[in-house]
Amino acid sequence: MKNYIVFDIGGSSVKWSVINNEGIILISSKIGIPETIEGFFCELSSKVNELKEKYSLEGIALSAPGAVDNETGIIGGMSALPYIHGPNFKEVLYKMIGLPVEIENDANCAALGECWIGAAKNENDCAFVVCGTGIGGALVKDKKIHSGVHKHGGEFGYCLVDIDVYNQKYLSWSSAGSTFAVSKFIADRKGISMDNFNGVKAFELYDNGDEIAIEEVNRFFRYMAIGIYNIQYTYDPEVIILGGAICERNGFLEEVNKKIDEIKNSNSDATIRPVVRICKYGNDANKLGALYNFLQKQNLI
Repeated sequence: MKNYIVFDIGGSSVKWSVINNEGIILISSKIGIPETIEGFFCELSSKVNELKEKYSLEGIALSAPGAVDNETGIIGGMSALPYIHGPNFKEVLYKMIGLPVEIENDANCAALGECWIGAAKNENDCAFVVCGTGIGGALVKDKKIHSGVHKHGGEFGYCLVDIDVYNQKYLSWSSAGSTFAVSKFIADRKGISMDNFNGVKAFELYDNGDEIAIEEVNRFFRYMAIGIYNIQYTYDPEVIILGGAICERNGFLEEVNKKIDEIKNSNSDATIRPVVRICKYGNDANKLGALYNFLQKQNLI
């Protein structure tokens, strides 16, 4: 077995694991976010050097937010950590540690993790949808990420799912069908401050039979089904994987499938029923996918 260290960069911490080439996680923990990029790289290199000999580490894999260029190692776009955008991660870490480095976008990593040993391990083509405060995702073709010419492949949150006819405004999936959106719609209708309200509380109201919450959560599931349906007929993947904490709710997949059936049954021309599954590895999918990306890029798999 060969071992690798994997870092999953988040807004408040960096989760790390030592994982072997079969996807078995040997040890995991997390480190805090330093105030400077210099401190950030020092923290990562210190952790690698601490574990390098004990686990015979052979490489470093990273999952990061933003528009990651996995060839150059530079992260474009924006995220909760402004200082990670600009430095060349592959060059800096290789100079500091001397191990090969590969980096990929976090949503892409989650998709790759599920394609490697998760919910899509038996398929070559899949779409991965992440539902949270926004909608993100990834497209996988032949077990490899399709990032697109602008690195926006799988950015499903920008897809349009509805129109506000009164304000003549088109509604994106993120703005209308995310957990933040459903909680805001409920809060606005009930006169609740968003300072004390979130998606968890929104679904608690739904579970307790609140009429407004039921209406808005049903609309949330409808938008989810519309997005999935459009992905199926645009990309035609073998399976569509759903990720994000909300997807772990009991009955979540059943509700999504009900709305998909409503759409399909209302359209007599539709013959393909999307196959939808829930992410198997949850938060660990990012790290597993980062390693799978490393193994692919290094021609080790």
